[in-house]
Amino acid sequence: MPDGEKRKPDHPDHPDAPVRPDAQVQQDQQDPEETDAARRRRRAQFLRELHEAKALRDRVQPRRARAARMRQAMRMRTFRW
Repeated sequence: MPDGEKRKPDHPDHPDAPVRPDAQVQQDQQDPEETDAARRRRRAQFLRELHEAKALRDRVQPRRARAARMRQAMRMRTFRW
């Protein structure tokens, strides 16, 4: 692409929205249990990746991780039931 030329999005209304075929939309409407199971799988995958990212951040920034642990400990000490 030459400099200055802007690329037109495929879907101007929602440029970041994934394109879903009609068959998938109908499948989601017909089988709510499959939708729930798929949602739980996606959520579990997201939580695994989030935990992994936090662990990586703690390993590469030990001073920040220690400060965060100290702040959390202080919050727990001052928390009232």
